[in-house]
Amino acid sequence: MQRWLIAAVVTCIAAAGCSDPSRETAAHEPRPPQAGQPVSPLATARHMAAIEAAAVTGNQRVVQRHLEGMSNDMLRSMRVADPSRPVGHESARAVVARVPGVRSSAWVDGHNLMVLVDGARYRSMAMIDRLCVAMEPLGDTLAVTVNLQDVTATTSAGADTLSRNCQLPMGEQPLMQSRRQMDVLDPELRRAFEAQQAHRG
Repeated sequence: MQRWLIAAVVTCIAAAGCSDPSRETAAHEPRPPQAGQPVSPLATARHMAAIEAAAVTGNQRVVQRHLEGMSNDMLRSMRVADPSRPVGHESARAVVARVPGVRSSAWVDGHNLMVLVDGARYRSMAMIDRLCVAMEPLGDTLAVTVNLQDVTATTSAGADTLSRNCQLPMGEQPLMQSRRQMDVLDPELRRAFEAQQAHRG
């Protein structure tokens, strides 16, 4: 890459932030990082500029750090969790227990965390975000799927499990990780059956 092009990109980033989506974070409630997105050309340019500058001064540690950063960006784009940063199960349960609205939690398997919440207002995507943000310091939450159940639910619909991976849209899973059905009857099948029964009534 031409030196002048790298310098122009870095100047643009420093001065105005260009159009880097990562800077478009308004003062809302924090959200977990999102995987599965295309690798940002600006992020790659920053890594390349840092690698070239470090190579000139012979700073191999910085070169290695930015090479690893580029590799991690690619893995996240491919929805691959970092195996070197697993989320400790007991540490995660301890952190989750401190989030308001949580009654209890348990790991169903190596990736699925079941969290019982105290009311319908806590059975939400916002609650999943809060739990995932709380677990971020423990490791790569791309390997974690949070499953919420409302222990106060009085209807079958309210008792449905709300599930989502920490860093992916609802319904998507990391590479090599299959979706696990948490309810005895799939919610979509149950709703179709109830609609059919109502139509007959």
